Amino acid sequence: MASFGKLDKDLHLQVYENVEELSDSLAEHVAQLSASAVKDRGAFTVVLSGGSLIKTLGKLCEPPYLQTVDWGNWHVFWVDERVVKKDHPDSNYKLAYDGFLSKVPIPSEKVYAINDTLSAQGAAEDYEFGLKQLVKTGILAMADTNDYPRFDLLLMGMGPDGHCASLFPNHPLVHVKEKWVASITDSPKPPPERITFTLPVIQAAANIFFVANGEGKAEMVAKVFGEELPFGQLPSQSARPTNGKLIWFADKGAASKL
Repeated sequence: MASFGKLDKDLHLQVYENVEELSDSLAEHVAQLSASAVKDRGAFTVVLSGGSLIKTLGKLCEPPYLQTVDWGNWHVFWVDERVVKKDHPDSNYKLAYDGFLSKVPIPSEKVYAINDTLSAQGAAEDYEFGLKQLVKTGILAMADTNDYPRFDLLLMGMGPDGHCASLFPNHPLVHVKEKWVASITDSPKPPPERITFTLPVIQAAANIFFVANGEGKAEMVAKVFGEELPFGQLPSQSARPTNGKLIWFADKGAASKL
């Protein structure tokens, strides 16, 4: 692994020879955060996204992590979701369940999928309501400096256009601040109807791990670590914790244009 160290305050880029090494390191980092959160609060709140990220979590499904991680205290959320049935091929829940959640013993009642019987707006409002209930019960923490929830870890991927979650470049949704969870019905990438965490919620996280692999991500990775672009032009660049830690896990292909 090559580390670019601290490129910005609390921002690190770690480059690995291949996806195998990246996955090994990602598993170790996630396991350490899990242990620390469970020790401190009795819960680990982790947020998943879709795409190729789920495959890189595969090492957590193997020894030693399968036996040593305190899965019973995990609480799993989604940073965004397509408004489709849970068994639909486009569902981020299905992707995560098939590739990760079905292989580890996280209690089903601690896996928070969207209500797939609702409209996009209804699903977003319902998901935000659920998050606020978890704040009341102490499962989900609140940020000290603002009125947004503070997740222990967001596991994020980046689209080829630089989008993250369902926040797309120059889309009005990147400027939404009054909501925790917003709906989108005109996604530039199908399917058009989705829900997504808003940028302030993403920025309130204690830790954000971005995963990028393959040369197809190289141009956008270079942009993320290049000149600061106008807010909203490159959501993956804006998705930095305001009071937390950000690590980018990249293989050599994704980092090849840095």
